[in-house]
Amino acid sequence: MPSNESTVRVAVAQAAPVFLDRDASLDKALRLIQKAGEQGVHLLAFGEAWLPGYPIHAWSAPGTDQWWTAAERYLDQAVDFGGPVIDALCSAAGKAGIDVVIGLAERDAVTQGTVYSTLALIGSEGHVIGHHRKLRPTGFERVVWADGNDSGLQTHLRPYGNLSVLASTEHQMVLPTYALAEQGAQFHVACWPGHSPAETARQSQASMWPDPHLLSRAFAVQTGTYVLCAGAVIDAAAVPEPYRNLLPFAFTGASAIIDPRGGILAGPVEGEELLVAECDPAVVRSAKVAFDCAGHSARPDQLALWDKSAIPSGEQGWDDAGGEDGPDDEDGYNGEGYHGDGHESPPPGPMTARGGR
Repeated sequence: MPSNESTVRVAVAQAAPVFLDRDASLDKALRLIQKAGEQGVHLLAFGEAWLPGYPIHAWSAPGTDQWWTAAERYLDQAVDFGGPVIDALCSAAGKAGIDVVIGLAERDAVTQGTVYSTLALIGSEGHVIGHHRKLRPTGFERVVWADGNDSGLQTHLRPYGNLSVLASTEHQMVLPTYALAEQGAQFHVACWPGHSPAETARQSQASMWPDPHLLSRAFAVQTGTYVLCAGAVIDAAAVPEPYRNLLPFAFTGASAIIDPRGGILAGPVEGEELLVAECDPAVVRSAKVAFDCAGHSARPDQLALWDKSAIPSGEQGWDDAGGEDGPDDEDGYNGEGYHGDGHESPPPGPMTARGGR
């Protein structure tokens, strides 16, 4: 619990992993968790796939021995969720009394051959409180990472507020943002690989890569949340020599902490730094009073987000046989429940959008 209940201290651990070395990267993460705890931080964020590093080989064609060697190494150094890496993170978070969100390359526990971009949420009590696999890897990443699912699209009640997470371009997908807003997100971690917009703008092949700050600030304004825009640092010197020329550009960090009005409280910074900011929960409340995108500012009678799993079988609304009709008024939708026959609307959460006609 914060020592001063009027503020919450949050931080981004903008640092370079020991690239493709899971155990050495873990040791570094544990030191950073301890350091943040000593500074009175309540919530600490790392970048996407921080353990054991962002898959730089995804940006190259898999047509060389070098690529396949890097890919094999990446799989070998991926994290088994529930294994000793997670145990060590839980122990460190518990000792430091701090919540930690960290990006992992998670290896599928059954097949041992598939990797996900996963965000692990470790609570200050010393155990896992959440687990989110990136819904859809972006572009080149799909060569390395598999699709996740919506089970991790949840907020988590913490002593300082409702905590949510998304990975990089999930912030551009729109519906995940709304799913989290419906659940009352107040503090949000946006994990990114760590490249700065200015850097990627100079790369012709990456000119369409989204701006982490733009999307993180948009999330903050749309949902009325504090956002930790967390990136890592990877440069050529940090990459083992056999894989160095696979690095598409330098990952300079560019982490920032953003308030619910879209203003930048801290950052952006380059290089290794523990970026810290004080957050006032009253600002979250005032932002939501002004605009609550899933509450008083919404039109649930016209637009809704439904959990398909909560809809009775055969009543999903969308025509499974290929029809175009959605669950509108012609199908019995009354603006308050799913059907006029007693079935209520499913609770807020992932993942089917409905537009009124």
